Amino acid sequence: MNRDSDKGKMLMNRTLIWVAVQMFLLFLIIIRLYYLQVYQADKFSNMADENRISTRLLIPPRGEIFDRNGEILAGNEQNFQAMIVAEQTASIDDTLAKVKKILPLTEAEEKRIKEDLKKYRRFVPIKIKDRLGWEEMSKLLLALPDIPGVIIDDGLNRYYPYGEKTAHLLGYVAAVSEKDLQRDSDPLLEVPGFKIGKDGIERQFEKQLRGKSGSLQLEVNALGRVMKEIDRNEGQPGEKLQLTIDARLQQKAFDLYGEESGAAVLMNVNTGEVLAFVSTPSYDSNDFVNGVSSKIYSGLLNNEKTPLLNKAIAGQYAPGSTFKMIVALAALEEGIITKDTKVYCSGRMQIGNHYFHCWKRAGHGDLNVVEALQHSCDIFFYEVAKEVGIEKIAAMARRFGLGELTEIELAGEKRGLIPDKKWKMETRGEPWQIGETAIAGIGQSYVMSTPLQLAVMTSRIANGGKMVKPTFIPVTAEKISSVKYIPVNKAYLDFVKEGMCAVVNSQGGTARGAFFDFHGQKMCGKTGTSQVRRITLKEREKGVLKSQEIPWRYREHALFVGYAPQDNPKYAVAVAVEHGGSGSAVAAPIGSKLLLEALKIDYEKGK
Repeated sequence: MNRDSDKGKMLMNRTLIWVAVQMFLLFLIIIRLYYLQVYQADKFSNMADENRISTRLLIPPRGEIFDRNGEILAGNEQNFQAMIVAEQTASIDDTLAKVKKILPLTEAEEKRIKEDLKKYRRFVPIKIKDRLGWEEMSKLLLALPDIPGVIIDDGLNRYYPYGEKTAHLLGYVAAVSEKDLQRDSDPLLEVPGFKIGKDGIERQFEKQLRGKSGSLQLEVNALGRVMKEIDRNEGQPGEKLQLTIDARLQQKAFDLYGEESGAAVLMNVNTGEVLAFVSTPSYDSNDFVNGVSSKIYSGLLNNEKTPLLNKAIAGQYAPGSTFKMIVALAALEEGIITKDTKVYCSGRMQIGNHYFHCWKRAGHGDLNVVEALQHSCDIFFYEVAKEVGIEKIAAMARRFGLGELTEIELAGEKRGLIPDKKWKMETRGEPWQIGETAIAGIGQSYVMSTPLQLAVMTSRIANGGKMVKPTFIPVTAEKISSVKYIPVNKAYLDFVKEGMCAVVNSQGGTARGAFFDFHGQKMCGKTGTSQVRRITLKEREKGVLKSQEIPWRYREHALFVGYAPQDNPKYAVAVAVEHGGSGSAVAAPIGSKLLLEALKIDYEKGK
């Protein structure tokens, strides 16, 4: 009896323990449910919404680029694109096969489509082809019912109305690369088909032109399929950008080159504003927007005239006789010469065992500095440079912007080279020779400059020593008034300017053939011809070959710098024609016509 009672009590205790455990577990469940459904209700509600709502970025319209008069240089045009949505197709290959019957696709295009389809989620639209013509679009629209998964999207595409005439200035936009993604964390760069500035102004002002992304909220089902649009925020369009460039002068400068290779820069001497900036030959920016073809790109790479190089800022040339103004200023400042000092030119001079020749074999006779500039006498500047020394010449050159970066708003600018004794010892491990000073005196030897630097040099001479810097962004009156002056005697600048005016406007001047008189407004300038090969004594005795008699790449570079009007200068120009031959015959006419065009535009405005 007692034994049965003990068993009953044990069973009762076990039952009570089991019930207690169950009650405890139930209590934990209730607490957990309360935590999830009440305390964490907002959090899980948001998570549910995130599964239900898909947010996509909207690409803002890219900011347009205008010239100084409001002419569009880079704009956006309507762009119809064929897109494919992978989840809506039964077979990608079958769908593309049907599309190819209407829209021809290259192997490269088809490969790119399949790579993009692997990269992005199946509900993300992937570009098949853009810039569809009306005929292509109408055919595709008719066929859409039979091609599930293909849609037509209406977007914007970058275009450049002036094509190759503004390519080195504006650059272009193109698809985002892996390197771009590493440099920039903006989520816009991960949107399929998004393009960013890759060169020129497009690259330099990328952030301003890009704008800020908008957003699109879509309700999707469990498979990610779009059910309806919930909300749309258009974002912020890119900023509009106005440049100092004048489209008429830009076009004129480019056209003046014809088939020649080189660069020209036209700028306002008082503000530094660049009005024309060309490098030739060029490429069409529009070819790069949607991926340049291998055929076009190969042709550009293999062209000996290097159309991809921006010669205005990265082409480095011996300035030749355009450097003689710098040597004259250095000599005047050091008291080596005065305006009336005469130097005799017999046609050649000797330093050590070497003979140095003037371009005029018979010589120029006695010349002062103004006459030496007018006739571009080499012997005068050999002698003067030798007396001044390379250090003083180099210091003067740097004051006028040579051998220094101008810091213009473009990437890829080269510094050029203004050599001195220290430079040669550090780079060559050799002492400087006096003969090298003589050669530097006519802008040869190691001296190198870019066309932009020569335009800056000419502007600073023309404006009386104002230290202007080149820019593509309109300059405020406050900034103009704060520009400092180069420490140089104004009288010396006037002597040099008198010589430059004689070059063009006096009989015997080397650029007399480029003379113009437009309502009393004239041009002043200086020609230059720089050698790219050494002329041997034997060749001089037999007669120097003419440019057309030697291969193009061995011909001399033709250069010209000038300003206008003669009184109260406003514009300065620098022209370099690669392997063009004579500066007076080839470069000066280009500079003259460009300056004349600028004066004509001003005249028309004043009517």
